[in-house]
Amino acid sequence: MMQRTRYSRKPKPEPKTTPMALGPLFGLAAVCLLGMVSMYLWTSRHATASSSLPAAPASAQAAPASAPMRIYSETASPAADIAAGLAQAKREHKRVLLDFGGDWCGDCQVLDLYFHQAPNADLLQKNFVLVHVWIGHMDANLDVAARYGVPIAKGVPALAVLGPDGKVLYAQATGQFSDMRHMEPASVTEFLDKWKS
Repeated sequence: MMQRTRYSRKPKPEPKTTPMALGPLFGLAAVCLLGMVSMYLWTSRHATASSSLPAAPASAQAAPASAPMRIYSETASPAADIAAGLAQAKREHKRVLLDFGGDWCGDCQVLDLYFHQAPNADLLQKNFVLVHVWIGHMDANLDVAARYGVPIAKGVPALAVLGPDGKVLYAQATGQFSDMRHMEPASVTEFLDKWKS
C-alpha cells in the first residue's frame, strides 16, 4: 500500500521592490508634477500680465485677442502722410505727432490704447495731428526717423513732435516709451500736455 505524502505548499515570496524598480515611477511622477506646476505658473503669469494691460477701446475689443491691432500701414508713404499732417496742422493750428513703430510691437499697441483713453484722446484730438510711420522690423523708413532725429535703435514706439511749419520741436532720443507696457497712461498725458500747441 502506497502511502500518500502530503506536500506542503511553500508560500510564494513577495517580489522585492528595489529602488531601481521604483525609479521610473518616481521619474514619471516628477515629470507630471513639474508639468502641472509649470502650467500653473504660466497661466497665472499670463493672467496677471493681461489684467495689468489697459482696457482696449471698443473697436479693438472686437478683434481676436491673438491679432494685434492694425495701427501702422506697411504700404503708406511716410513723406506723403507727414506732408498731409503738416497741412492739416497748419489749417487747424495744431502740432504733428509722429509715432514710429510696428504692429508687432506690444509697447506700440499699448501706446495706441493709451492714446484712445481719457484724457489722452481729447488732448490728442485738440492739439495734434497723429501720423503713424511703419518701421518694419527695425528695417524700414529708418531714413524718415533719422530726418527727424529719432534713433529707432533705441526702441519703439518712438515719438517726434513737429510744429505746423515742419520744424522738429521734440525728438525722442533715448527710447523713453519703448517700455510702454510697464508705464501708466499718465505718462502719455504728461507728454501730450507738455508738447500740446
